[in-house]
Amino acid sequence: MAYFLFVIGIFLLIFGANWLVDGASSLAKRFQVSDLLIGLTVVALGTSAPEMIVNLTASMSGNTDMAVGNAIGSNIFNVMVILGFSALLNPIDVKHNTIWKEIPLNLLAAIVAWLVANDVFFNGATNSAISRSDGLILLCFFCVFMYYIVSVAKSDPQSGGAIKVMPLYQSVLYMVAGIGGLVLGGRWIVDGGVIMARNLGVSEAVIGLTIISAGTSLPELATSAVAAYKKNSDIAIGNVVGSNIMNIFLILGASAVVAPLPFNPKMNMELLINIGTGIAMFAFLFTGKGRRIDRWEGSVLLIIYISYISYLISQQ
Repeated sequence: MAYFLFVIGIFLLIFGANWLVDGASSLAKRFQVSDLLIGLTVVALGTSAPEMIVNLTASMSGNTDMAVGNAIGSNIFNVMVILGFSALLNPIDVKHNTIWKEIPLNLLAAIVAWLVANDVFFNGATNSAISRSDGLILLCFFCVFMYYIVSVAKSDPQSGGAIKVMPLYQSVLYMVAGIGGLVLGGRWIVDGGVIMARNLGVSEAVIGLTIISAGTSLPELATSAVAAYKKNSDIAIGNVVGSNIMNIFLILGASAVVAPLPFNPKMNMELLINIGTGIAMFAFLFTGKGRRIDRWEGSVLLIIYISYISYLISQQ
């Protein structure tokens, strides 16, 4: 039953996020909020809702390894699997702003996560933890990031998109159903993940780094894969980079504010892999034909991810 509810929980997260985004977008449009602002706030935050709900639920339940593992694991999955698979479908061209601003911000987020998690190295503490003050620092970075994307989007006349306006009762119904699906799905995923870890004899961190992070990243996988297939490179890579920045600054930050997250030093490997993916993404743009991620580079990312997962399993 726990495994069944875990799978149902993933579907509830995905559909719940979509219902919440549709309902909230329609409601915002009814109150004359611009498509641009809706896209930057409601839609962007809505697509990060699965990771957010799972992390907050895990944090409040004391399953801190799972919370940290989900945030970092999602970032690794986003770059190696989502970006790698998208590049296999079609080479991804990258704009100047993304190369010199968004991707460096993604790398900065990875480095900051490593810094705040390692009190033993930098503060001489006996134990490492992502404290509430660390969480507030991460949330401040998120505010700066939101200010940046709003300023960039305002200079792009093509930003935003058509928002479907539904009847008021339908908008509210979608939002209520979306929130309910997210909360219930998040609860079932965390509970199922704990039982799964016990039954398989692995740590909660490993479950968070693998199964849960992959499950909560399915909306991003679908979005980037479809965008790459349609040769819309901006959405394909922007979705990955934006999600990675939000996972660290918003989701990990909010989780630490709710409850400090004790950090297992064994997860430093994942933090360093997260930094490595940021460096690799930047380096790939200057190999081959330049300013693009080619199919062979996507293959390399996928092979590295398979090797990484195999290593994790072999260590259990």
